[in-house]
Amino acid sequence: MFDKTLDRTMTENTKITAQSVNVHYGDKQAIQDVNVDIIDKAVTAFIGPSGCGKSTFLRCINRMNDTIVGCKVTGSITFEGKELTEFDPVYLRSRIGMVFQKPNPFPKSIYDNVAYGPRIHGMAKNKAELDDIVERALKKGAIWDEVKDRLDAPGTGLSGGQQQRLCIARAVATQPDVLLMDEPCSALDPIATAQIEELINELRENYCVIIVTHSMQQAARVSQKTAFFHLGHLVEFDDTNKIFTNPEDPRTESYITGRIG
Repeated sequence: MFDKTLDRTMTENTKITAQSVNVHYGDKQAIQDVNVDIIDKAVTAFIGPSGCGKSTFLRCINRMNDTIVGCKVTGSITFEGKELTEFDPVYLRSRIGMVFQKPNPFPKSIYDNVAYGPRIHGMAKNKAELDDIVERALKKGAIWDEVKDRLDAPGTGLSGGQQQRLCIARAVATQPDVLLMDEPCSALDPIATAQIEELINELRENYCVIIVTHSMQQAARVSQKTAFFHLGHLVEFDDTNKIFTNPEDPRTESYITGRIG
């Protein structure tokens, strides 16, 4: 069982701050006036019914919504005190990595999947340095021991759970500060899901991790903070234990108990 309580001796360093964030897709408003502070070295879970805005808000954090025609984001989101719009998007996404719902390894070797980002950003001066970056990333992705003897094999030939861990390794290879995970276990079997959850618990020691999940049980297992979204609103945000045992908003309680959603 994972430790779900934050060590109160730890300073709650705010990594990301959102103020009055609104998102429109054309005439449709998907997010309304979201305000939240997300802390470092912890897992924050976004929960809520399908279509409630949790994934939309997640994609705001590394400006993925910029790529969607007709999407308009207003309000303020800061990363380490600096507005997201002040960052070059490519650089921002190296600092705020993302893992998607379905494992999506590149049609390249395991090695080249992980080396792709560091190569783009010029992180290695030579092959030896790149080898070291790849090995460290695969170890952080908890997949090194399974692939170290077949780094030239295609990443697409791995099992689903291995592919997702490879994608996590690819995301951490650029040494990001934040990891965004959009339902990273929804396409996986229970054994692979348990492995990813264990990995998430380890990653929070070094990263700010934000996970969108459709599973309240998963949120309860892996997160220290939980945000409940409903109909585009951030209804409640608090320690995970409090959200699941003593929520303040009746809508949160209704969702937790299965009356809505």
